[in-house]
Amino acid sequence: MTTTPQSVKSATALSPKKHASPWLIAFKHFISNRQAVISLSFILIVALVCILAPLLTSNDPVKINLRLINKPPSAEHWLGTDKGGRDILTRLLYGGQTTLLIAFSISFFVTTFGTFVGAVAGFYGGKIDSALMRFTDFVLIFPFLIFVIVLKTIFTESGVGILIFVISVLSWGGAARLVRGKILSEKENEYILSAISIGCSPFKVITKHLLPNVISTVIVQAILIIASMIAAETGLSYLGFGVPANVPSWGNMMSDAISPEVIKNQWWVWAPSGILITGTILAINFVGEGLKIAFNPKKT
Repeated sequence: MTTTPQSVKSATALSPKKHASPWLIAFKHFISNRQAVISLSFILIVALVCILAPLLTSNDPVKINLRLINKPPSAEHWLGTDKGGRDILTRLLYGGQTTLLIAFSISFFVTTFGTFVGAVAGFYGGKIDSALMRFTDFVLIFPFLIFVIVLKTIFTESGVGILIFVISVLSWGGAARLVRGKILSEKENEYILSAISIGCSPFKVITKHLLPNVISTVIVQAILIIASMIAAETGLSYLGFGVPANVPSWGNMMSDAISPEVIKNQWWVWAPSGILITGTILAINFVGEGLKIAFNPKKT
């Protein structure tokens, strides 16, 4: 039996086409967004440079040197020194470690716990949903800033770990609400009803069927939380209620700008950290927006 070119074409036309996975499609949309790719590259470079700080500088970010107080930028100290004679560039790198650790840790805990609460509430509904959402409402209306300030006033020696814990406990409400809404709409689909009808356990339905279909929303939310947590750390440390003063962070560096004299005459003390904070927050938001467009290209 001979095969003609026409029969080959017919067979090819009748064979099912292999569709690209949603993740591959999202990836292609994301890398086509130049703004998002540049922003992601900027974030990765900043994070990498901060992680490699011990290899990039030999200066101590904490040790005070009275001979070098408030020195302007020079060949020895590229970004000058602060009121303690500490190298600004060194503190910027080590401060990035602290600030990014806080932001990423809080984002992880907030997203994980908020997703768990939202998924359970949305799937079960009824009294469980009502109880969890009333508790979530309480967390959302709780005076976050006042509570952190009071806690830091009581526990003056508290470190970075306490700050991460407190902010995480008081910040998961928005993520829980978002996931719950997505789960409520997703669980009405036929494939979820089919999974329940054949006896799949609630845990399996949530983890194997529901969460994979809302994970894109969770990822975008987690990225945006990182930006808001950098701003939160900066604000709290600027006011003196965030990271302990003896620990370098971008917020602690900005706290030196409280003095009008520093703002007017010593720009090198606050400008580098201010520019880096602003640039990082903007870059993270651009990445989040790029991911949102990539996961939902038809809605743009």
